[in-house]
Amino acid sequence: MNARDDITTWFDQHLPADLYAGTPTVTVDRDEVVVVGDVPEVTEGADAAAAVADFRERTRERRMSVASQAEETFGRKVSWGARAGGTERMFTHLAVPAMTRLRMSERQLLDVLVEAGVARSRSEALAWCVALVGDREQEWLVELRDSLAAVRAARARGPQPGSGAA
Repeated sequence: MNARDDITTWFDQHLPADLYAGTPTVTVDRDEVVVVGDVPEVTEGADAAAAVADFRERTRERRMSVASQAEETFGRKVSWGARAGGTERMFTHLAVPAMTRLRMSERQLLDVLVEAGVARSRSEALAWCVALVGDREQEWLVELRDSLAAVRAARARGPQPGSGAA
């Protein structure tokens, strides 16, 4: 089992059963764990945004208790969100800096986006570019993620360092 699976299993075991309707989605990267699920008991025709806001306030203490335990256990921040009636809202989430080296042509591209008012800064322009790729290339990204999962599975089946197998 890898760290992502360990964290997902931990949340399955530690989230109060009545917190979300059904099993929430747990997404993990090296910095953050994001937990998003459906708001329980939303009546048809109810204002989805109000239901999510009510859920946020009503469950804050229980969510923070779980987050505190998870953050201590895994060394990652925990962020929360909820869905109701097609509305999804994140309550908290990180904006983590990602360092990169860009050549002049790449910096100029970011500067054009800033000058055109698409973004307020190079950082925001780069985030916009990443979001655009994520929106436009979903099929390709799914294929990449599936391939990475197959590589991880092959590594897990292979010889382990220090196992004596050469």
